[in-house]
Amino acid sequence: MLANPAPTSPHRALYAIVDLETTGGQPSQDRVTEIAVYIHDGEKIVDEFSSLLNPGRSIPPFITQLTGITNDMVATAPPFHEVARKVVEMTEGCVFVAHNVRFDYSFLKAEFASLGYTYSRKTLCTVRLSRSLIPGQPSYSLGKLCQSIGIPLEGRHRAAGDAHATALLFDKLLKITQASEAVQAGTPEADTLARVDALAPAGKKPSPRRVAAMAEAIKTALLPPLVSPALVASLPQATGVYYFHNEAGEVIYVGKSINIYKRIQQHFAIDFKSRKSLDFKNSIADITWELTGSELVALLYESHLIKQLKPAYNRAQRRSVFPAGIYLRTDENGYKQLLYGRADARNAEIPIIALGNQFKAQGFLYHKVAKYNLCQKLCGLYKTSGPCFDYQVHRCEGACVGLEPPESYNARVDAAVEAISYEHQTFVVIGPGRSDDEKTIVLIENGRYYGFGYVDETFSARRLADFRDVVKPYADNKDTQQIIRQHLRTKRKGERVKVFG
Repeated sequence: MLANPAPTSPHRALYAIVDLETTGGQPSQDRVTEIAVYIHDGEKIVDEFSSLLNPGRSIPPFITQLTGITNDMVATAPPFHEVARKVVEMTEGCVFVAHNVRFDYSFLKAEFASLGYTYSRKTLCTVRLSRSLIPGQPSYSLGKLCQSIGIPLEGRHRAAGDAHATALLFDKLLKITQASEAVQAGTPEADTLARVDALAPAGKKPSPRRVAAMAEAIKTALLPPLVSPALVASLPQATGVYYFHNEAGEVIYVGKSINIYKRIQQHFAIDFKSRKSLDFKNSIADITWELTGSELVALLYESHLIKQLKPAYNRAQRRSVFPAGIYLRTDENGYKQLLYGRADARNAEIPIIALGNQFKAQGFLYHKVAKYNLCQKLCGLYKTSGPCFDYQVHRCEGACVGLEPPESYNARVDAAVEAISYEHQTFVVIGPGRSDDEKTIVLIENGRYYGFGYVDETFSARRLADFRDVVKPYADNKDTQQIIRQHLRTKRKGERVKVFG
């Protein structure tokens, strides 16, 4: 285990510019193959360190093709734990700076975590700062940005080359602040200067404005490069759904929360876990939202939007068609049967629960048969003219051959049905609205989700038809049924259930 060392950096640097090369894109399973650190005191580079590292595993061919780092090159290199102390001491008291900082920072944190050490630094991203201070560039990738603004980049995709280029870029951003001193407040450039002052040279005594701006720059370093701090600050601390849009305005993710502001802050504070998650974060260019008032409505509306829009980065709940289901029937002998079958327009019967396909419906039913000691034959899972297989191995009580009376068997079927259906068949959930003078209505009719709507606080209804008139219909499916059942298990403040029948 790596001990927490006392700060020993002789120059007490302000910034540690870092670049890593790795065996892949996932900190949870890939390892670092090369590290470079350049220390910048706000005026110049004052120290540097770089080393190949033995990752303890093979480097994939496509990584070797990209970086030029081979397995032979790292075979005699030190493992990370041998350079860990030096990295800690060099970066102690520094702001961690990198181009796409979440990638390098997350990998370094993962390497230290494997040693039992928690590595934590404030961070700055030169992608974000470049977008702010050098707007209008065709690309903000390190290679293309350096080419556009005349920064030499030797040793591309090697840690020392990329880190040195990032240090030169950072130095140029600092020089922008020096040139800005002549611009007076109140000019069109004033807003830009509030951000520019965040990079004040260390040799000068920082003004309160610069101190505040630097703190804001560090605080917002976790934000996606295309998202402004002002947009995040405008997010509501209220219940609803939110949308992440890319630069083309397309919705790439839908989420919900009882506090949209806090939830989105959590999104951006999560460490980078894979290349896909980094691409997702870097794709976010805008955030919009809709308030719902009710957490239940937010959950249901989110599920509907994911199925309707199919955002690229929403993986769960994307299925919009559920062509199979579980049905409840009674045979000529009085035995209740749970059966699986098609759930579409050709079958007018309403299923207890709709599922993705008949294979899933069959598996679901097998689970219920085992859990509630039901008969495979009566559930359509064992085709035979005699007793089912479970009866032959003493797992069935004999309902399939009339030995168990319908009353005791049906009681277990009822228990299974209760576990996968609502306590009441028709009811409304009345919850808080988007304002104090509004309420939300969620309607479940004959065991199926009907939809939701908003009414005035003074709304009063006794008949089911009155509620149906104010509700907008939405599709019922396995996801909505699960959402409603789980929500009803916990009593929410300001929410009540009105039962019909």
